[in-house]
Amino acid sequence: MTDILSQYDGRIVVVGSGLAGLMTALTLARQPVVLITRAALGFETSSAWAQGGIAAALGSDDDPQIHLADTIAAGDGLCDDEVARVITAEAPAVIATLERLGVRFDRDATGALSLGLEAAHARRRIVHASGDASGASIIDALTRAVANTPSIAVLERAEVREVLVEQGAVAGLIVARDNGLSTIRTSRVALATGGIGGLYDYTTNPTSNFGQGIALAARAGAVVADMEFVQFHPTALVSNSRPLALVSEAVRGEGAILVNDRGERFMAGIDGGELAPRDIVARAISAEISAGRRVFLDARQSLGPRFATRFPTIHRLCRDAGIDPARQAIPVCPAVHYHMGGIVTDLRGRSSVPGLWVVGEAASTGLHGANRLASNSLLEAAAMGLRAGNDLAGTIAGPVVAVSTKRTLSLAADASIVRPLVSRHLGVLRNAASLRAAITDLLPLAEGDSTAADPACVGLLMAVSALLRTESRGAHARTDFPSKHAIARRCTMTLAEALDFARDHTQTLARSA
Repeated sequence: MTDILSQYDGRIVVVGSGLAGLMTALTLARQPVVLITRAALGFETSSAWAQGGIAAALGSDDDPQIHLADTIAAGDGLCDDEVARVITAEAPAVIATLERLGVRFDRDATGALSLGLEAAHARRRIVHASGDASGASIIDALTRAVANTPSIAVLERAEVREVLVEQGAVAGLIVARDNGLSTIRTSRVALATGGIGGLYDYTTNPTSNFGQGIALAARAGAVVADMEFVQFHPTALVSNSRPLALVSEAVRGEGAILVNDRGERFMAGIDGGELAPRDIVARAISAEISAGRRVFLDARQSLGPRFATRFPTIHRLCRDAGIDPARQAIPVCPAVHYHMGGIVTDLRGRSSVPGLWVVGEAASTGLHGANRLASNSLLEAAAMGLRAGNDLAGTIAGPVVAVSTKRTLSLAADASIVRPLVSRHLGVLRNAASLRAAITDLLPLAEGDSTAADPACVGLLMAVSALLRTESRGAHARTDFPSKHAIARRCTMTLAEALDFARDHTQTLARSA
């Protein structure tokens, strides 16, 4: 049994307090809205850890069409061109909206916005706030705005365990709090729960993020897409810390180079060099590591003593790990950084389930395609938060109906059993044998009712999608299918379809054994 939080009946509920969730809630602030966050407001969110900033065509030599072209090129044939066109065109307005909400972006001596360069961008268009602490600065400003908005009721340290569906549409939520399970009866929910980094041993994301929003929406019947596309940031700081600290692409944008322990600049012969798309750089580093070599990011010549003032956060992280980047090369390795896949939504943030909106990294809008362009993630989170909020504002609350859970939800999900399976089989380089093993191992967990069930469901969706994509494209690399198909197609499915495929596939393997 759960208690009913009747004071919230019919209100729009936003789940998650990263950039996408905060923007959605603030856009809805003219009416009562509930914001649920698992930790304290703005904590345990990848947005707060973002170093690179937000991509927006604001320079005198730039244009949204150039930004669009860069986005589509990075997406390797799988971007939704219309989605990419709309979001890149709205980027300047997104920056202006964030400034109105209290974000202070970095400006030069003339008062103009300081624009940085990152990999695969043809122009300097990365807007920063507080240097390499952009995410933290943006989230700090927006959490203050939420705290000063009386119409937003914030439920901190509360975790959504289930999206309740009646007659095919959203009817409520089951929420776990310190005093047990509670029900919120609502016909309108926006999930903004972040990515899947916590499914991997090496990640730059909060380790508690295992794809909760994807699991919640998929169990409610929502269609997913692009689950196989996991972006590994090429340059995570090698250390004993978890999650791994990120050494931003902006460091390479300022001229730092990649070398192995022989002193060889192994990216020199690759188009774009150190500023090639992330999948190319991650594969090159992985190849060096697989060959038994160590990899370093060397900023001694390009930045030297300026490193501490240009990248104060990264400088502190390096010093905490015993590295002085002004005098030493920084040891780096690839780590999971962003998931291009998620719940399919349109440009309003609507999923295939009536009453369910999804925004931010948990969604798959088609903007990123097979490989996200650097700093387009915060842009998408803010732009889609605005779009979903405006769309939700025009909806009418449905009738409050009796709802109940059909699952055992007393314990929080635990990804610890799933993490080594996903890390082993769904890394930078993949092959059929490993993906089949992942499906075989994950299926019983996903079908079960243990605390590993939801993380296993997300991992299974990823493994099935990766097995079905018999090519190498963007962030998905198959050693047994190194070429790319002539025609690019998105891989979409429901959880029920993935489970059916996995059962049939597992039975076929058992019969052939």
